[in-house]
Amino acid sequence: MADPTSADPAVGNAADLPEGFQRVRRVLAERGHPHAPQFLSVAARTAQEAADALGVALGQIAKSVIFRRKADERAVLVVTSGDRRVDERKVAVHVGPIGRADADFVKRSTGFSIGGVSPVAHATPPVILIDADLQRFDVIWAAAGHPNGVFPLSPDELVRLTGDAPVHDVVQAATPTPAPAPAATRGAGDAR
Repeated sequence: MADPTSADPAVGNAADLPEGFQRVRRVLAERGHPHAPQFLSVAARTAQEAADALGVALGQIAKSVIFRRKADERAVLVVTSGDRRVDERKVAVHVGPIGRADADFVKRSTGFSIGGVSPVAHATPPVILIDADLQRFDVIWAAAGHPNGVFPLSPDELVRLTGDAPVHDVVQAATPTPAPAPAATRGAGDAR
């Protein structure tokens, strides 16, 4: 299997890379980020696909979830760990009432398609919240403006790159996975 973090040979030179990816690359360079985005040889539209392609824990994927703030129709970007679900009530405490955003709203507001929404380089600056759960990791991976684009960073670098976006608990409580019952406690009818 080809290395998923290598540049896709079909893309050719940098001028052939998608516009959203190029925009993120420029902003990262302008802001002094030490890691250029990588263009994966496979699409990573979901956090699980990105984790699989990169060989990292699902929680290390800094997924971007877009909502529509009802008061002013402004995009609200919540960046959270790939293994967590956003709690809309917690987000609303910080930004006011929100609603779901469809694909057209996401593209129009951010300049990116769903599956490639970067935490930086938006068409129109969104309201940004960063979930505190990302602090569990030293290195996280964010989308770079295209489903094949990613870049590594630390949670502190994410805060800096997003203009000191606030960090809050904005996810649902993690549900612990129950351990399987030991074989000795199975009933007589449990012949497995």
